Amino acid sequence: MPATTSAYLARPGRPAVVARTLTELTGPTWGIVELPVRLMWSSERAFDLGDPDDLLWMYENVLRETTRVNDLRELIDGRTLRRVWRRLNLPRGVRLAWEGRHRDLRTA
Repeated sequence: MPATTSAYLARPGRPAVVARTLTELTGPTWGIVELPVRLMWSSERAFDLGDPDDLLWMYENVLRETTRVNDLRELIDGRTLRRVWRRLNLPRGVRLAWEGRHRDLRTA
């Protein structure tokens, strides 16, 4: 299933990409994850998912920067996303796009 794009922007000129379902998001829940350069331009692209701050920072970058649903599927875990949703610092367009598609995130 392809991702959906919306009228909401992740940043100027880039529509937010939203997975069709949270269950398709089966990314890692532990360990060290290194993001590709297209998602994180810094030389420090490795995140320890056991560190709550690293986990939030990684999720924020993926949700903001991705243009591919496969990035979401491979890097984000649906249950974890629901658990940390309120603590994520996201652009308004990304938050609105995800909450518009996944209404249960509004109350997560």
